[in-house]
Amino acid sequence: MPRQNRVTPLGDIIAAPEWGTFMGNRGVLHDAKGHIKRAWQVKRWIVCVLEFRGRKRTVMTPNSYTELFFLDEATALAAGHRPCSECRHGRFLDFCNAWKIAHPKGGSSQRPTADEIDNRLHAERLTADRSKSLLLGELAGLPDGVFVKLEALSKQTFLVWGGRLFPWSAGGYQKRWPRPRTRKVWIVTPQSTIGAIRAGYIPEVHASAGDR
Repeated sequence: MPRQNRVTPLGDIIAAPEWGTFMGNRGVLHDAKGHIKRAWQVKRWIVCVLEFRGRKRTVMTPNSYTELFFLDEATALAAGHRPCSECRHGRFLDFCNAWKIAHPKGGSSQRPTADEIDNRLHAERLTADRSKSLLLGELAGLPDGVFVKLEALSKQTFLVWGGRLFPWSAGGYQKRWPRPRTRKVWIVTPQSTIGAIRAGYIPEVHASAGDR
């Protein structure tokens, strides 16, 4: 049976046989038997590479952080994660630089700290009841790499990419839909992350979506 450690764009942690192309964590979420007991523990939600400096881990070791897996970086960003400052240091700096452009601090030239990003994302990704925060907005003008929902009560999310909408699945993007010129959608990706994407940060997207 597959473990419950795969993350959807909505931030839900589900069981799926596919590993995905990125790993990440939100702290210790599982018990001694490997069962998920909480959706998050810390505000530091990161997305990491699958391999780094030959380090080896046993998935869901008791009292250690829960390894989470993502189809691609766009999925992780939609769920509310940001690049790891250690194993993805270059991408973290790119994200910080784009964030600085999108969210200037009174003319300061300094990049935001990881804590500043984490605190802002934490405020944006969850509602008071800890459910995923969604905003109703126009599809037109959203940058590539953002996730949306077309129906409020649906769990199906769509990647905006290359003028198309791609339905998400744990195994990849199976088909492409024409992108309507005008339509209200529920925006899944946090607004601050969308700002960084608009400022030049391009999320890494699974090969099944093809080129833009």
